[in-house]
Amino acid sequence: MSERVHLPGTPEEGAELAAFNSVGDPNLERQHLTTWFEDLDRAVIDVDRCVQCGACVAACPTDSIGVGEDGLPSLVKLCIGCGRCWDYCPRGGLRYERQWTITGGEDNVSGAGDPITEFSAKVAADWHADAQDGGVVTSVLCHLLEADEIDGALIATESEDAPWKAESYLATAPEELIANAGSFYNQTLALADLDLERWAHKLPDEPWEEIDLALVGTPCEIQTVRALQDAESGFGSDFGAHEAGVRAVEYAIALMCTKNFDHERLIVEELHEKRDVDPRDIGKLDVIHGKLLVDGREGDRLLEEDIEEFHDAALAGCDECADFTGYCADLAVGSVGSGDEYSSVIVRTERGLRAWELTAPDLDYHDLEDRSEIGGLQSWDKKTAFDALQRPFDPEAPLHVEFREHLEHYGEE
Repeated sequence: MSERVHLPGTPEEGAELAAFNSVGDPNLERQHLTTWFEDLDRAVIDVDRCVQCGACVAACPTDSIGVGEDGLPSLVKLCIGCGRCWDYCPRGGLRYERQWTITGGEDNVSGAGDPITEFSAKVAADWHADAQDGGVVTSVLCHLLEADEIDGALIATESEDAPWKAESYLATAPEELIANAGSFYNQTLALADLDLERWAHKLPDEPWEEIDLALVGTPCEIQTVRALQDAESGFGSDFGAHEAGVRAVEYAIALMCTKNFDHERLIVEELHEKRDVDPRDIGKLDVIHGKLLVDGREGDRLLEEDIEEFHDAALAGCDECADFTGYCADLAVGSVGSGDEYSSVIVRTERGLRAWELTAPDLDYHDLEDRSEIGGLQSWDKKTAFDALQRPFDPEAPLHVEFREHLEHYGEE
């Protein structure tokens, strides 16, 4: 982890480096509109709009962006002004609603998308008690590993440094997946952890292009990894350390999400300091029917309170997202629309259907119980986004929002 510093260099130095870097690269065609990490920092990170997805780290072709001590993206060496960190930030230059249409077709712009099929499902295995809702995500990943569809899955695990703080973990065996079943409610900057060299000790000794991964993430993370993979708008001819990892993502599983939280503000300030809930005593966190549920390690209920009471702990940038059900994912999984101990599963792609068919024999499942509940929350999420989003919402507009256009809509100098 690096300290958070600003190293933009001078515009003259950066322009020279950008021009050098852009030779033969068709994706750096807007050199006269150079955008720096400093611009992203000012427009997104410094004003608390960052959703902690790690897209800027993954998109940087020179590995100039790292993660600071505050857990936020930070410049670690000279910025060349290529603008890719801006282009792929879902609160910056990535017009995520355009990515919906590129990934799933125009029908994915309305309602809850255009799924292939939908189910309410749960795992019957003994380990289900420690899983979130129906344990479906863990079961899907286990079956993908056992069928040699993937070599590993990037999931969340609990940090050794702080209780209930999530960090990325590459699981390469079913027992690792089962040991980490359950959900956290803070981001891990997952896309910043797609450097395969970091996980080389756990992966097969094969060329990186032969490695296949599954990624479990929030809709904003899935939107971004799909945009980075897109042949027309992807990395171009110069690649950073994360290129192989991004290309390796074969299966993308979205966790249905209206908002995420900052770990320090939720776990430490709101739960521990204000409500006297010791993080070490927490066995499970869940958000169901608008309530934050906190259970102890023995299954006893420690706290049940309206989720709106924790608004100050939420990531402000989440308000601008209209993608509750993961339009760009192969599978979307959550609790809304299904009864207790069941997960709602939306199968969106043929690849997602393959994952479902591998897993279904080991599940107790039936048709999705309440489509209207999912549709209602999706509509509420869109309304919230339309109220918060200051630029026009336009699925037909270009994929990238120019930095100058952003400044016009967000009223900055």
